[in-house]
Amino acid sequence: MHDMLEQQISISDGTLERLRVSQADIRDEYLAEHTDPWIIGYSGGKDSTLVAQLVFEMLLDLAPSDRKRPVHVLCNDTLVESPVLMTYIDRMLSRLQIAAESLHLPITVVKTTPDPDQTFWVNLIGRGYPAPTRMFRWCTDRMKIAPTSNYIRTQISENGEVVLLLGVRRAESANRARTTSNHRNVAGSRLNPHDDMKGCMVFRPILEMSTDDVWLLLLQRTPPWGGSHRELVTLYRNAQGGECPLVIDKSTAPSCGTSSSRFGCWTCTVVEKDRSMEAMIDSGHEHLEPLMEFRDWLAKFRNERSKRMVERRDGRIALMGDGVTTVAGPFTVEARQEILARLLGVQTEVDMPLISEDEIARARAIWADDAVSEARRHLKQREQLRSKEKA
Repeated sequence: MHDMLEQQISISDGTLERLRVSQADIRDEYLAEHTDPWIIGYSGGKDSTLVAQLVFEMLLDLAPSDRKRPVHVLCNDTLVESPVLMTYIDRMLSRLQIAAESLHLPITVVKTTPDPDQTFWVNLIGRGYPAPTRMFRWCTDRMKIAPTSNYIRTQISENGEVVLLLGVRRAESANRARTTSNHRNVAGSRLNPHDDMKGCMVFRPILEMSTDDVWLLLLQRTPPWGGSHRELVTLYRNAQGGECPLVIDKSTAPSCGTSSSRFGCWTCTVVEKDRSMEAMIDSGHEHLEPLMEFRDWLAKFRNERSKRMVERRDGRIALMGDGVTTVAGPFTVEARQEILARLLGVQTEVDMPLISEDEIARARAIWADDAVSEARRHLKQREQLRSKEKA
């Protein structure tokens, strides 16, 4: 136990006891007989930061010969994250990796990204997917779940089994409390099987901690990778909320794009208003205002029926419950071109990369393929019409 911790009289006995339990659980699980790799789901937020710190401290307290189990710090970048958040996370990932190497800890820092063909802009501008809504949240699976779960499955394939450490807390929200209460640990174990990934065991070392516990421990304890957590505190204060968590499966997907003030993707149109971005701008990040204006424009643009096709991408036409009104399909090619032009204008205005040249090239290739498919569809329709006339 760190001497500094014992001197912090502002930390309650309850918080100290929950910390001791978490520390003991982490140490015992790490020293268990099996050597399954650990994967820490790191989002850059307070909870995952505390889990990472507790694991770092545990490894430092062990003799080098006992540090046999590899630890992966896994973070996901959707490529449309809040610029302020992503700048902070990249800086943190660099610190974690440098500290792990200098302290000779078996820690590997990994940042996943969506498949190049499944990024936000390739799907929205290329394929014409409408900006996400609560009913059609196509982004979460492609940009968050797939990249992280693919990495975890790769580790399972190589090692047989892995342990996923998540900074999930029962007190975080009513929804999380219900979710965590549904999980039952294997008898005599702190681990429970992942719902969707065979070979992945889930470990929640700070499950019983309160929000106050987390902040007190972060503020009172110096991170082993150096510096302090002041920047993290400032990030939360400026965003007036929390982070969208690392999403591993669909059971946690609803946390992405909630109505609460959370910082996540700056393009998120699932929420009516991006209160986090508004708070960031009000706190001094005025240069982000064009991003918020673009997001608001995109949400309205999505609802203009003239900008949407009647057919879906597979050529089918869907009807609403009345059996007459058609469900709006993808953006028309002209609408996609309009979105790209506006996005490039914003990119120039804010002087930061928002879309890559590869994404633009992929989008334009899809437009070309769509034009060919449309021509073939019209040709087939004309041939069918001629056949009917001859008959």
